[in-house]
Amino acid sequence: MMARPLSTLLVVAGLAAASASAQAAIPESLVPPQQTWSFDGPLGRFDQGSLQRGFMVYDRICSTCHGMKSLTYNDLRGIGMSQQAITDLAHSKMIAGPPDVAGQSTMRPGLPDDHFRSPFPSEAAAAAVMGGVAPPDQSRLAAIQPHSADWLYAFLTGYKMPPPAGAPMVPGKFYNDWVDGHLIGMPPPLMNGMIQYPDGTPATVEQQARDVTTFLVWASDPHRNERHRIGVSTVLYLLFLLGLAIAWKLKTWKRVKAQ
Repeated sequence: MMARPLSTLLVVAGLAAASASAQAAIPESLVPPQQTWSFDGPLGRFDQGSLQRGFMVYDRICSTCHGMKSLTYNDLRGIGMSQQAITDLAHSKMIAGPPDVAGQSTMRPGLPDDHFRSPFPSEAAAAAVMGGVAPPDQSRLAAIQPHSADWLYAFLTGYKMPPPAGAPMVPGKFYNDWVDGHLIGMPPPLMNGMIQYPDGTPATVEQQARDVTTFLVWASDPHRNERHRIGVSTVLYLLFLLGLAIAWKLKTWKRVKAQ
């Protein structure tokens, strides 16, 4: 994968860091608009196309600053990636290896069973680079964030550049509709055409936000599709048993009345 310029590192400084600070600051009155998501409801399912596009956004933008320690590369089978694609992806990532005979740190190509590579060797190193605050892990971001997918989407699409007339301006801060005070130190992480989707989907800010939100929700609950499938199968089985019980009861009472 091509090296990313330092400007990209600064521009995408911490989706999860911004979310963590906004989570503490955002008042409950700022409830984001409700969006329609394929994975909502008891019959909801993740859209694989959106999941794969969302992982692409995460891998090329968010992973510059944030890790996902709860996921291994093999977990990406859950979004429809082939084993060969997973192996190639893992191999393209350099992972910290065991110390050599002189006690020096080493690096090795990643393996499918490895957890996602962290962009920094430690939280202290991350904090030093990112202005004193280490960007949090994104594995559970959607699970701990109030309003979950709706807020993530609203936040990612809520930047206003330039800000509205009369809005407060502070050097180094950016206007966003979905943080308390509407000012945040994180620059807009997404831009139109920032990446190119292999399936030809236009990579607008709104589309990238929707796709990466879908991926982050999946990352926090990767077994939701299977759980919903099991739930539907269980309900259908119980309805079948109920039908048999009703039929047996009617047959029994018919015999009793006949006697």
